[in-house]
Amino acid sequence: MIRRQPFGNTGHDSTATLFGAAALGDVTQEVADETLKVLLEHGVNHIDVAASYGDAELRIGPWMERHRGDFFLATKTGMRTYVEAKNEFNKSLKRLRVKSVDLIQLHNLTHPDEWETAMGEGGALKALVEAKEQGLTRFIGITGHGLYAPAMHMRSLKRYDFDSVLLPWNYILNRDERYKGEFGALLNECRDRGVAVQTIKSLTKGPWGGKEQITTTWYEPFTEQGDIDLAVSWILGQGTIFLNTSSDVRLLPKIIAAAGRNVPKPSNEMMDELCERTHMSRLFVS
Repeated sequence: MIRRQPFGNTGHDSTATLFGAAALGDVTQEVADETLKVLLEHGVNHIDVAASYGDAELRIGPWMERHRGDFFLATKTGMRTYVEAKNEFNKSLKRLRVKSVDLIQLHNLTHPDEWETAMGEGGALKALVEAKEQGLTRFIGITGHGLYAPAMHMRSLKRYDFDSVLLPWNYILNRDERYKGEFGALLNECRDRGVAVQTIKSLTKGPWGGKEQITTTWYEPFTEQGDIDLAVSWILGQGTIFLNTSSDVRLLPKIIAAAGRNVPKPSNEMMDELCERTHMSRLFVS
């Protein structure tokens, strides 16, 4: 079974592997229901979705009518103003068929101008704080993509006491000294403050480039079980951080299998060999 660990200071023990529900954005309800069976079978108890993930919230809605108590439920808003964020979050509650969620997150907030808007007097953060006061959510988090995510999250934590952060992390990013240093500083800050750290893009092999896109991920992922085992165990071997599963539902069983092995973190030599053998490359360039 996948181990469980404290999700920051929320009081909830989440599975170290969280279900990234972006994988449900463009599937049928039948496929989504089969996915729920996989989650329940393996004890995955945390779902991470977003308003912008296609039909994902609609696919999760029927589950919540029967299994709301089985999952820590998180969603996101990509809106930057108070009115837009409030409206989008209320729409998410209806699509998810719930009265409240456990966590609402400001989605991909890394651009300085958008950050100023969202964190300002009439910004999205005000809407989320209000939602928390009204009992519509218990916790508030922030997410980011790209190479500026760690530094921007540090800035965000100085503005507001967020309960969680989410950002890219994998071995190829570990080779970027600036990103590695900023990620490490953020991780230390979050551990000191009891902020949950969620990671994405763990299975990234590199950009598709001119290759045929054979998965629904916007990057080329690892697909062989042995490679996935290494990528997943490298993330989970770091202790308290969480891994969000891939946005292709077909990879979910392999990721769960890798997470359930609970093997030690692979050595740098093993990961270097993976990089060279699979021609692993940077996904983000700026």
